[in-house]
Amino acid sequence: MIENFIAFRSFPTLNQAKELELLLNKNNIKTVLGDNIPPLDINFSGSTLQNQYEIKIDTSDFKKAEAVLEKDTENLLDTIDEDYYLLSFTNEELYEILLNSDEWNVFDYKLAQKLLTDRGKTIDSEMLTSLKNERLKILARPEENQKAWIIAGYIFALLGGGIGIVIGYSLWRSKKTLPNGERIYSYSAEDRKNGQRIFLISIIIFPLALILKILSNIGALNS
Repeated sequence: MIENFIAFRSFPTLNQAKELELLLNKNNIKTVLGDNIPPLDINFSGSTLQNQYEIKIDTSDFKKAEAVLEKDTENLLDTIDEDYYLLSFTNEELYEILLNSDEWNVFDYKLAQKLLTDRGKTIDSEMLTSLKNERLKILARPEENQKAWIIAGYIFALLGGGIGIVIGYSLWRSKKTLPNGERIYSYSAEDRKNGQRIFLISIIIFPLALILKILSNIGALNS
């Protein structure tokens, strides 16, 4: 079902997205092509959305899609230029790529493995799996430093502003997608509880404040 489809890769151009869509479809992986520009969003981390087009796939197909991408990329590893920037990386820097594979494209990830192997380092599937699992643990940690947003949320909620609803709901229900396709809550249980309280306070006070404002305006017109 399309409801289970989440972003697998994002691209700055439509052509790049279509190339991946074609590759995955050839390997019997269903895709949905769209853009990742939200109509309304609060980004607590402060990062800016860069990529405009994304390929969505079913969460159950993530491992298969990763394998397809890596296999397709292996054919390109012997075609790199002599001045390709990864060739000057130290072993430690190449290992960093393997650990933070979600921050690198598939080509650089596979090339890092090849370069380390060429330098006499043992790179096997067990090691790569271990590194990916360690990375998942790091990425699964709740986002920190939400105190300022929580305070702002309570203030807006008590003042009757609709912003309190948005902040509260975002803290309470926001989720992030891990590289393996798993969806988890972005914030800690305590922050989510505060978000829920802010949301509930806001949806109670906001309409009351709106009614009082309307009555006040009516009274001003009649006076």
